[in-house]
Amino acid sequence: MKKGLALLALAGALALAGCDSGGVPSPAEKLEGKGQVAPVAANAVALRPDGLTAGAESFFFAAGKAEVEAALASALGVALRSGENPECGAGPITFTDYAGGLTAHFQEGRLVGWNWHLPQDGDRAASGTIALAGKVQLGTPRAEVETAPGFVKVEGSTLGEEFALGDRLGGFINDDKVEMLYAGTQCFFR
Repeated sequence: MKKGLALLALAGALALAGCDSGGVPSPAEKLEGKGQVAPVAANAVALRPDGLTAGAESFFFAAGKAEVEAALASALGVALRSGENPECGAGPITFTDYAGGLTAHFQEGRLVGWNWHLPQDGDRAASGTIALAGKVQLGTPRAEVETAPGFVKVEGSTLGEEFALGDRLGGFINDDKVEMLYAGTQCFFR
């Protein structure tokens, strides 16, 4: 009897070990403070290198599309548009655009990236706020960006004046100021 219980416990442990969270912090990591993210105002979105926070809800890359879109709509208003790019080098990507220049990227129903850019012609004004932690934001002057922690110019970029902030954030400078910031999977054709 004891041998049967031991085998059952071992099988359960192996089954749990085979589960993959897709890069989402486990509850234990969250308790240790590794995955803890503070909520923001109900009409605010805080962008992070590993995901985003919309109001009281935080999402890491790999979070479900429906939940992320609902939280973003609550914070920024109904999506402006959505679409799909089946020819992306990283595999087919669907995207959803929001007022304020935020685009969320999804693959197989999971959040995989975001980019924050200057609004496009015809976009309605943002009903909420969008920000990235730290001093670098859209419109930040080149001189400030170049002194930010982790700043590295991406030499030879075919997309313009590209830079990295550490190993998980990137962006572009145009007319001596930041015109786009991004994290996660993108569909840039280089």
